[in-house]
Amino acid sequence: MTLIYKIAPKSLWDAAIAQGAFTGAPVDLADGYIHFSTAEQTRETAAKHFAGQNDLVLAVIDADGLGDALKWEPSRGGALFPHLYRALRMDEVHSVHPLPLTSDGSHDFGDLLP
Repeated sequence: MTLIYKIAPKSLWDAAIAQGAFTGAPVDLADGYIHFSTAEQTRETAAKHFAGQNDLVLAVIDADGLGDALKWEPSRGGALFPHLYRALRMDEVHSVHPLPLTSDGSHDFGDLLP
């Protein structure tokens, strides 16, 4: 199992649950695909794109089940990032967890990342 991660505002995630699929945050919709991160990339993604933001969730997805719509493409520093070129169905989500802030303003991943 190859796990990938999506950080999203809880309100967007709640709407996705109601619709049965996550179509993306505004940046995803603008770029034409849903941005994900690997375990190694997720902390940096949180710090760079979600600094100081509270009320977020961390969704855990098995990349192996996403088929050909998942592409590994170069991004930050040439690293390969997973991008999904379709909506993410809720039945494809392994788990979802709150992503609280610590007292220093960073995100607390607890034991969610290896």
